[in-house]
Amino acid sequence: MSVEPRFSWPTRIYWEDTDAGGVVYHARYVAFMERARTEWMRALGYGQERMRSEHGMVFAVRSMQMDFIKPARLDDQLQVSATLVQLKKASMVFDQQVLRDGQLLLSAQVRIAALDAASFRPRGMDDAVLAALQPHLHPESEQNS
Repeated sequence: MSVEPRFSWPTRIYWEDTDAGGVVYHARYVAFMERARTEWMRALGYGQERMRSEHGMVFAVRSMQMDFIKPARLDDQLQVSATLVQLKKASMVFDQQVLRDGQLLLSAQVRIAALDAASFRPRGMDDAVLAALQPHLHPESEQNS
């Protein structure tokens, strides 16, 4: 089964996501993007609990670059996308976007590190996990495996 390279996850803005002016607090975008990546992995059959229990591995954000373009506000319906653009043995890079009605609000590049679940030290992904991710690498991206 093939999944589109750009995975999209819907979310709505609630009161707790906003500051006193009704604008989304900047740190909430990090949570929205985390959920989109998590749901993408779950759609591939590799939820966080399975990765930890069966593969002894977890993923952690190594670095993130974000460009805040326009604000989201209370009650907005957003689409948060995740596109795998780089896949290495021990890391991945995602391009992510947050859109409202097709309008770009935020873009980000997120580097994810594979870590041993017990020691939290960097480690390579199992071949089975890499094989599951490989078909979802964006076709226009440069692969550095």
